Amino acid sequence: MATTKNRRFRWLSRNTTIVLLAMVAVVAVWAYRSPLMGYATVGTSYGARVACSCRFVGGRELGDCEKDFEPGMAAVFLSEDADAKSVTAYIPLVESQTATYRKGYGCVLEKWDG
Repeated sequence: MATTKNRRFRWLSRNTTIVLLAMVAVVAVWAYRSPLMGYATVGTSYGARVACSCRFVGGRELGDCEKDFEPGMAAVFLSEDADAKSVTAYIPLVESQTATYRKGYGCVLEKWDG
């Protein structure tokens, strides 16, 4: 005789739970997209400016410049263009900002579109 004990929560399988959690995450990101993009822009701008100054004014290696970041900036990555004397800070697939060293001005961010 078959029991209903095994079928009780059959509809709530592991795959269903994963899909529901993914949907909740997508809705949360969509609901908070404006503040998240604002934080991403500010974080990458700060990272580019600080790392550019560290690299081209302070003369330190780019990898050493991440020590100057504020706590919570682990998602911000750096890349350098030595010829242009610029540093780009980016959050993959989200945001990027570039700061360029200009003699007499220091490190200047590129003009924002927003």
